[in-house]
Amino acid sequence: MQFKYTKFASALLATGLLSLPFAANANDSSELEQLRALVQELDQKVKILARQGEINEDAAKAEKKKQPVVKANSGGFGIESGDGAHSFKLRGTLQADNRAYFGDDNPSLKNDNVLRRVRPRFQGTLYNIFDFDINTDFAPNTTTVQDAYINARFQPWFQVQAGKFKSPFSLERLQSGNWIRFAERSYVADSISPNRDVGIQIHGDVLDKKLNYKVGIFNGIGDGGSGAQGGDTNTGKEFAARVFAEPFKGSDSALAGLGIGLAGTWGDDSGDPVTDRYRTPGLQTFFQYNTATLTDGDKVRWSPQAYYYYGPFGVLAEYARSSTDVKRGTRSATLDNDAWQIAASWVLTGEDNGFGGITPKSNYTPNKEGWGAFEVAARYHQLEIDKDAFTGTGAQRFAGTANTTTNFGQNITDKASTWTLGLNWYLNKNVKIATSYDHTSFDSAIAGIKDREDEKALFTRFQVAY
Repeated sequence: MQFKYTKFASALLATGLLSLPFAANANDSSELEQLRALVQELDQKVKILARQGEINEDAAKAEKKKQPVVKANSGGFGIESGDGAHSFKLRGTLQADNRAYFGDDNPSLKNDNVLRRVRPRFQGTLYNIFDFDINTDFAPNTTTVQDAYINARFQPWFQVQAGKFKSPFSLERLQSGNWIRFAERSYVADSISPNRDVGIQIHGDVLDKKLNYKVGIFNGIGDGGSGAQGGDTNTGKEFAARVFAEPFKGSDSALAGLGIGLAGTWGDDSGDPVTDRYRTPGLQTFFQYNTATLTDGDKVRWSPQAYYYYGPFGVLAEYARSSTDVKRGTRSATLDNDAWQIAASWVLTGEDNGFGGITPKSNYTPNKEGWGAFEVAARYHQLEIDKDAFTGTGAQRFAGTANTTTNFGQNITDKASTWTLGLNWYLNKNVKIATSYDHTSFDSAIAGIKDREDEKALFTRFQVAY
């Protein structure tokens, strides 16, 4: 608009200037002055119109900022205020699994089709500072609040998070269930580590986002457990802390994808039953404490952890120890249970591997060339239970005593070792078909009782996540 007015004014001025010689030759000074005045008047009007156009344009932009923006893409469906300060988003995860067990006479193992995760999710941001997340799960048979928290981003290096969320401990547990490389997590993440708990933590990124820290206080939960949003049943609380460094992040170094960290928890509690439960990747519990075994003081966990991603290659490794003071009757002890894992994956189609998942270079499209991305993965992990859990007389044994004389007993094993193979097909960023085969062997913890039969499980998953 302003450009058009300017051209018009220039044309008028040029016409006036070109007419000057003619007017001068005619010795008509009065007409010349009138023409000059007319040109100046028109020039002033053009400037006024140009300024008015600028004002109208600014008003239109201001009005546009007030209008909400609706977005729908692979990241979910949402609405955002015109100035971007407020946003609300609907997301979700659906995982349909087929489970098949081979060569096992245990009647509790049955082939099945199940819904592993059914999680509608509502997220948002207010005033560009306050984030919230409400994540529910309708699988397998009950409705559970997985996450429900508020996070205040006062500064990148100082944020406060409160509610129910993942305890800052296991590296693999902190990875989204949408992006784990196998159907189920390892012994470290699923058995030894705490899952979600209710609490408050301070966290943030420092050193140009090369170091992340988290420090919090939580209600406290057993190994592999999740806290109830309704509150704690005792006064004892659990402290958790984690630091994770990516020293070469953002550089051109081959070590740019290296991350190393250390996490720990500590709680002081006495008198409650020990709720720790350990299960296989086939989701079968193979160890739990006797109901008469009680906590008797400290519970301490610690875990060194690391990952490395370079091009299509990725590897993740972590170790965890859980030390618990327990008692049963007149007998007391500190039991140390250990787990570790190492997992590697390779994207066959060449896409970049990463902790946050894989984005195919070309999405799968029927009758066209795009096939998505393919990935192979392998893992070995192990969990070993303190042998003192199985010693002592039946009335003082910390481990559960039911069915310890049968091959199907769940409390006769002190070590489980599993190797896993996986194949993942990412049709696009949101749809994945994955299959994992787990072979688990057991060591009997009681003399004269043979080892539990190997567990062989094949899980296939169809996943939609956005």
